[in-house]
Amino acid sequence: MGRKFIIFCLAALGVLASDRTAAAEPRLIVNIVVGSMRAEDLDRYAANFGESGIRRLTEGGTVYTDSRYDCQQTTTPVSLATLSTGAMPSTHGVVGTHWIDYTSNRAVSLLGEDTQPSPEHLIAPTLGETLLRQATGSNVVTIAAEPVSAVVMSGRGGIAYWLDEACNWTSSPAYAETLPDWVNRNNRERYNTSYVATEWRTLLGYDRYRNTRHSNVILSGKSRKQKEDKDDRRKAKQTNDYEKLLCTPAGNTALLGFAKQAITQYRLGKDATPDLLNICLDPSRRITETYGPESIEVEDMYYQLDRDLEDFLTFVFAQVKNDEAVVVFTSDHGTSPSYDYGPRPADRFNNRQFEIIVNGFLNVRYGAGDWVLSCEDKCLWLNHNLIYERGLNLSEVQNEVAIFAMQFSGVSHALAATAMRTSYFGSGYARKMQNGFYPRRSGDVILNFVPGCIEERDGCVSLSGSLYGYDTHVPLIFYGTGIRPQRISRRVEMTAVTPTLARIAGITEPAASEGEVLEEIVDL
Repeated sequence: MGRKFIIFCLAALGVLASDRTAAAEPRLIVNIVVGSMRAEDLDRYAANFGESGIRRLTEGGTVYTDSRYDCQQTTTPVSLATLSTGAMPSTHGVVGTHWIDYTSNRAVSLLGEDTQPSPEHLIAPTLGETLLRQATGSNVVTIAAEPVSAVVMSGRGGIAYWLDEACNWTSSPAYAETLPDWVNRNNRERYNTSYVATEWRTLLGYDRYRNTRHSNVILSGKSRKQKEDKDDRRKAKQTNDYEKLLCTPAGNTALLGFAKQAITQYRLGKDATPDLLNICLDPSRRITETYGPESIEVEDMYYQLDRDLEDFLTFVFAQVKNDEAVVVFTSDHGTSPSYDYGPRPADRFNNRQFEIIVNGFLNVRYGAGDWVLSCEDKCLWLNHNLIYERGLNLSEVQNEVAIFAMQFSGVSHALAATAMRTSYFGSGYARKMQNGFYPRRSGDVILNFVPGCIEERDGCVSLSGSLYGYDTHVPLIFYGTGIRPQRISRRVEMTAVTPTLARIAGITEPAASEGEVLEEIVDL
């Protein structure tokens, strides 16, 4: 009798464990990426968030308070590739939107050479690709404002949508030969432009905002004249509906509204096979770059996003049976302080000027020639064909340029590609620079700027792309079925997101994934 009882108990425990595992496997995974959101923003603006938007996630989910990208190249395409593949740039190969082909000396676009964006230059498989291969009947949908965000997050598989310059939803033959009828109908009815307002008015009264800098918003509680009396030298010139949509909170509203339609049209989360919905909120990055993280525009954007998320989250969990959905809330990177917000303007690095000066330096050293091909995203590409024609040693030229680059204002470090390929840097700034280095695509010399220094770009007062905390430290929240409310203070790398989601979806991690599964989300 005792033996039978023990067997019965063990069998019951096995059933319970099985049920617990089944309950924890979501029908729908929603990956929400808020462009340029710092980790600190969750707490900074929490007092003005509603109960059912961002606070629903922070209070009901697992919040990682020290989640970081462990590389220097924290620009949008690079970070999205890391987030979607679980690999460092040194493995997944996305180093920027462009790089130089050393055999032809021509620039190569990440989105392909055709006019239609495609994933042809992506190397590492994404979570979406892996899910489609391993889970028969699954769906993967990616929605972003910009094509590069949609393509990088989607990879080679599923369907990806983005906005064209007419504010219409579009895709490319890499994902769909023709647009579905419901998308065409959305475009015909000019649904997106209905979100665009003639002026930006704040959601709250001006006395409730923590930030003080503003240029374009009409502060609630203040007259138009009071607003016009302000110094508006930085006022953004939004000349068409596309710019107005992407540089105002309306852009996020449009993306989340379209995402709700996609959930319905593709019946995401309606069966037991897990589906994946990627959403990249590029407008928040555009707003941050235009006005800076200290602005009322950025703060108000978060409050309006919070309201939009309340509506979106309610919709998601209403559509999925038994609330069996998991939401990941994170960012592609943070952002720098506004270059002109401090007591004196911070350094700004002019890429074109740097190219000219370095080329002049090499002209003096080795004779006249087009020695420099391009400088972008802290990478300088040299003319290898010319170097070999002159009988020069490539490594020596790279090292000379790296030493010369250290003389420029704003540059804190410069490493030659030879050093990146032949040395192992186990710690410090060099390790992060090496993590972002892909030999076949990265430049001959990799630069690092001093804190606060950014590349000089028209209309941008703040940018990402550094190895400093304001860029690398981002929010990371898991919320939904099987996930407990808790705050985790240990440091985690953003390469952990994809293998963790793969595990809870019941599939193996993508081939290039190098991150560790988060034990708080998945029982190891």
